[in-house]
Amino acid sequence: MLTEMMLSGLFFLLIIITNLASNRFGYQTFGDLDKEAKLEKIGKYPRRFKISFVLILIEHFIIILLAITLFFAFNTYNLILAVIWTISRSIEGLIQIINKKSYWGLLNIAKKYLAAIDADKKSLDHLRFNILKSKMSNFLFAQIFFTVGTLAYSTLFVVYEVIPVFIGWFGIIAGIIYGLGNGIFSIKPKFKALWNLGGLLILIFEIILGGSLIYYSMI
Repeated sequence: MLTEMMLSGLFFLLIIITNLASNRFGYQTFGDLDKEAKLEKIGKYPRRFKISFVLILIEHFIIILLAITLFFAFNTYNLILAVIWTISRSIEGLIQIINKKSYWGLLNIAKKYLAAIDADKKSLDHLRFNILKSKMSNFLFAQIFFTVGTLAYSTLFVVYEVIPVFIGWFGIIAGIIYGLGNGIFSIKPKFKALWNLGGLLILIFEIILGGSLIYYSMI
């Protein structure tokens, strides 16, 4: 249990690190469809695009590993909750992995864009927009499962007090705000404030949770 607990903590932190690193190289988790992944920039700096792609793909695989290690660490407390978060967060990761096939296609489109005339550039940019629109739709859908998974293990932490209760409550509150923000943004894309707040709270929660799991696995 302690080994799985430590791995879970490390995976929480690695997810954050790989996500931020991929954003540093150009990937945008919460991108503006009109500005994100400009073809000219991808075409000029393909290496940056490839690095960001590999990093975000690693992040998605770690999400699935996290769900599994959390299951083995805490399923003895409540099997139902453990199954819920394992299935939910695994589906979240798989949805995003599957979608990355079309996102990788931006690299080939970008190469064509650099050699194209103005009329063709508009057509290629339209393809870029559709790929990013699909990426956003898949991300929003995946976040439903993220929210369910977060609420499941946060509830376990509150009920069974395996780590300080306030961390579990923080996760429940952050998960609810994030889930509501995600739902509202899906219907009204211009209203992003609640989702942004939820994202910030989730980031803080996962940093605290990851550190706590590592700490309590060593004492």
